[in-house]
Amino acid sequence: MRSSPSVAEVETAAQALVDRVLDLVVALRRAGLPAAQTGAIDAVRVLREIDLSNREQVREALAAVVVSAPSQRATFDELFELYLPAHPGGQGTGADAPVDEAGDPAEETFQEVLDALGAGDAEAIGRAARRAVERHGRVEGRDGRVTYFQYRVMRAVDVPALLAALLEADQDEREEPLSALEERLLRDTFEARVRQLREQIEVAIRQHAVQDRGLEQVAARVVRPPIEERDLFQLNREEREELQTQLRPLARKLATRIAARRRPGRDGRLDIPRTVRRSLLTGGVPFDPAFRPRRPHKPELVLLCDVSGSVASFSRFTLQLVHALQERFVTVRSFAFIDELDEVTRWFATGDAEEAARRLLVEARLVHLDGHSDYGRALSRFHLDHLDAVTPRTSVLVLGDARNNHRQANAWVLGEVQRRARQVYWLNPEPRRFWDTGYSIASSYARHVDAMVEVRNLAQLATFVEELS
Repeated sequence: MRSSPSVAEVETAAQALVDRVLDLVVALRRAGLPAAQTGAIDAVRVLREIDLSNREQVREALAAVVVSAPSQRATFDELFELYLPAHPGGQGTGADAPVDEAGDPAEETFQEVLDALGAGDAEAIGRAARRAVERHGRVEGRDGRVTYFQYRVMRAVDVPALLAALLEADQDEREEPLSALEERLLRDTFEARVRQLREQIEVAIRQHAVQDRGLEQVAARVVRPPIEERDLFQLNREEREELQTQLRPLARKLATRIAARRRPGRDGRLDIPRTVRRSLLTGGVPFDPAFRPRRPHKPELVLLCDVSGSVASFSRFTLQLVHALQERFVTVRSFAFIDELDEVTRWFATGDAEEAARRLLVEARLVHLDGHSDYGRALSRFHLDHLDAVTPRTSVLVLGDARNNHRQANAWVLGEVQRRARQVYWLNPEPRRFWDTGYSIASSYARHVDAMVEVRNLAQLATFVEELS
């Protein structure tokens, strides 16, 4: 029978946990999260208030004191798994029991994973994942160095066969066949468990990498920056959906800043009665004219968006921004173009941003000749057909990379727009160092706008919004 740990052992374990938590906070800061020193102090303090044997309670308590935005949670979870793993150190990161190689390892792995997924037990799924990694992920190089590969494990696990077997086993236990809806719901449940299995396999492989290369090196490689700093050209579908939620408050702030911004010298109308009364003090000479205060109003907005292939990923962000801005302005008119320009306002007035973007790309008239960007033609069409959309109350946003494929620039149109509009800004997704290289004519357009700014991620857009004040 195992004796209770001594006081010294408990103190040593507690100090090791505190050290790991402090290392975790440092890693979070290194990954771009604003984990301040006060967060580190709170993280240590919170350990005294929770059950340290409950790992999920530890995870949620630490997240509560060091994570300040929902978009940072994924980074926190990845680093938490590295710094405070479920089975830290030694062989514990692998199988929970010796792996029996008798018989067919692939068949044994498949059955063990199938049983764990069927039961839906998180601990059983974790054990099955670690055993699968030990059986199938290990590769020994010529130099004797051992490496673990996820693709080898997933190939052995055979996810499509697992899902089919899970559905078949469930159906065998029922007296009546499943309806289409029931089958879809059941498939969603099993797919969620498979994602959990995949995550546990990743965790096990990372723990082996930690033993081989060290914790800090692995943390630097596996952790992606927060979505605010993620390049818009590299977002997947789930990240674009998350980006949409982040855009809404930013769109609200952008509308507020644009509404508040004033050009120098643009006061309200001359207040003649007050001006005359003031002039009595200077012998009838109006040295100090009085003006009526401007009445605040919701701003009007016009957007010109390049949706060509060269900025396809940025275009999706652009269309999400258009959708988020729609309800924040009294009037929003949106125009998309490739080498032809078409008004697309109607698709963003209501509905889902993804659906609006899909309809735009399918139904809008955006191609005139070859489907390569033609800013000159798009601007001339706007000047010819839609210049009346620009008034002294209108703010104009142009979104695109200014790569015009050696075609006519027609930059004078932007000059005319700037003279009529309240303000004109250009958001360019290319790094500034690439402007005016190749087909780019960024400088030709930049001289006709209030500012052309680099916007490759949400953080840069937030900086642009802050600088409007």
